[in-house]
Amino acid sequence: MSSTPFYRRPLLWAPLLIIVSVVAGLFIGRRIATDYGNSSALDKIQGILGLIENNYVDTLNIDSLLECAIPDIVAQLDPHSEYIPAADLQAFSDDISGSFSGVGISFNMLTDTVSIIEIIPGGPAEKAGLLAGDRIITINDTVVTDQDWTDRQVISRLRGPKGTEVKVGIRRDTSPTLLSFTLTRDDIPVNSVHAAYLIDPKTGYIKIDKFAQTTYSETLTALTQLHNQGARQYIIDLRGNGGGIVSEVEMIANEFLPAGCTIVSMRGRLDALNQQDVATGTGAFQDEPIVILIDEFSASASEILAGAIQDNDRGLIIGRRSFGKGLVQDVTTLPDGSALKLTVARYYTPSGRCIQRNYTLGHSSDYINDLYDRFNRGESLSADSIHIDRTLAYTTAGGRTVYGGGGILPDIFVPNDTTGITDYYVQVFNAGLLQKFAFAYTDANRVRLSAYTNLNQLLAALPSDDRLLADFVEYARKQAHILPRWYYINISRQLIVNQLKALIARDILGLSASYQVTNLTDPAVIQALEELRQGHATMPVTITSPLTTPSRQ
Repeated sequence: MSSTPFYRRPLLWAPLLIIVSVVAGLFIGRRIATDYGNSSALDKIQGILGLIENNYVDTLNIDSLLECAIPDIVAQLDPHSEYIPAADLQAFSDDISGSFSGVGISFNMLTDTVSIIEIIPGGPAEKAGLLAGDRIITINDTVVTDQDWTDRQVISRLRGPKGTEVKVGIRRDTSPTLLSFTLTRDDIPVNSVHAAYLIDPKTGYIKIDKFAQTTYSETLTALTQLHNQGARQYIIDLRGNGGGIVSEVEMIANEFLPAGCTIVSMRGRLDALNQQDVATGTGAFQDEPIVILIDEFSASASEILAGAIQDNDRGLIIGRRSFGKGLVQDVTTLPDGSALKLTVARYYTPSGRCIQRNYTLGHSSDYINDLYDRFNRGESLSADSIHIDRTLAYTTAGGRTVYGGGGILPDIFVPNDTTGITDYYVQVFNAGLLQKFAFAYTDANRVRLSAYTNLNQLLAALPSDDRLLADFVEYARKQAHILPRWYYINISRQLIVNQLKALIARDILGLSASYQVTNLTDPAVIQALEELRQGHATMPVTITSPLTTPSRQ
């Protein structure tokens, strides 16, 4: 297995990096241009910029001009190469670093007020005495209520260098006056495992949201804890996981695969990029059944894990065809603090399938619209609507046929669940009323509900389903003037009630609790449990079709 992550090898990307650097600000100079044999093209660019700077009728800031031009240059490449301005680089780095310096809260702005919904244990906010349900009225004496601020604007004021202070003004229901707290920013973990619990006495469920620098350690901890609680088989939920750091997913795959099994390979223009990562045989979960859940938003590193499990006949893949993003990229910081995320190779599954779906250089909009086209032709609802290129057939380690053409096709197709979707549900959902009602209910009953630390006890303490639904319908009528239409409401009844319970559970017990509620009626999770019960995840080679749809009883 490669010991150096791809994103830490900037020398591999030097040729293209230098070209873009020169275009971006002529940072490098004519000598490097000559070294790389592109002096004619670069001289032309220098000449044009010189003419604009010296002769244009108005005085221009060349740096600003180039900041506008560089994204257009990079847009002529593949859809995943990207120029990252210096102002956006920190947020990009925070997303994959596994931590950032902040105050340790989760919040929403459903009513144009910063409402705290969760206090991160051990963080500055908890140490200072902030509570879930508090409203942040001011940040460093600047009023943030009713200012039409975005989440990012609030985050930018709460985050900052470790050890620095930020003062917040808090409105709390038990205090008639504004409370003032001074918080000392500290490292806050960014958890990528959003849920890990025993879904039945011997099945562990793990939801991985992304692959950041701490994902492997989080996942291994979750697997170990679940094993100690009695789990002997696992469901790994990668739906909606857009990928991240490949070295993390390689280590996770290694936990499940026997020695010598290929995890992933990559191929690029440079010989140094032609690599293959192989399982070492040191994983602690090589013999325990596993099911991977994917959907059309599972991409990149998620597809690498699904492909490794599928092509080695190690477990079952359940859900819908994945996104199809299999490009190797490296992020290199430029001299002005901006960065270039550049594609330099492609990923291939152990059977030889290229994960990346087709694209045309410079046509990112067509590439993005392809996902909408898949929905429009019914791919999320029927396996028969999925276009399979039969000429791109590959063979797994156990002799099964799998197909390339972009993305990972599941072994068992589970359609998108549209049960309960009505015009009424779409109205209240689009208006954000489910979240608003759940938060309002939680806030009004926080003292009573916070006494429950067990999900079953919490759910038992909620009103009856009929009462909860009736209260919500009245709330929607008052808050958004959405008139009750009981024919449609009754069709959507279970969907609305379940989502309200999940949101209330999240607000009281945390994000993991919401998954425990929604998974009770999730068709993909139910199918995964059934396949595990029947032992299919132990010997997936018995499945003869590359794509099957379960029967419904």
